[in-house]
Amino acid sequence: MGPPPVSQDAAGATTILRRKGRSTSKKNNPDKAGAALLTIERTIRTIPHGKVATYGGVACAAGLPGAARLVARVLRRSYGLPWQRVLGAGGAIKLTGDSAIEQRLRLEAEGVRFRGRKVDMKAHEWKVTQSPDSRRNMRG
Repeated sequence: MGPPPVSQDAAGATTILRRKGRSTSKKNNPDKAGAALLTIERTIRTIPHGKVATYGGVACAAGLPGAARLVARVLRRSYGLPWQRVLGAGGAIKLTGDSAIEQRLRLEAEGVRFRGRKVDMKAHEWKVTQSPDSRRNMRG
């Protein structure tokens, strides 16, 4: 990142200027982060056979609105989750290559219909609601 920018006032005093962006003084709470990941996993496991949810919908249901990228990270790092049931906004498959083909085949095997390259969300979207359990786990 390089040395921090400095400024000098009229008297010659040097001041270190603060960088824009995230503050480094805040520490991450690993307990809260771990609880968030577990809540997302639990939410993904509740998506029923033949239904789909979006990354953003799963994040909202887990009590973490705006954390769609965290949902993607959980899906990449966890095993045994029904990963094929989580899609991008509008029902788009966001994976590429063979993984995208596998996701589509798995969804079709569950009876999910497609309209072109996207899932028919009117017929198959599972409206995930935030459970009281997930709200309780995220306080803190």
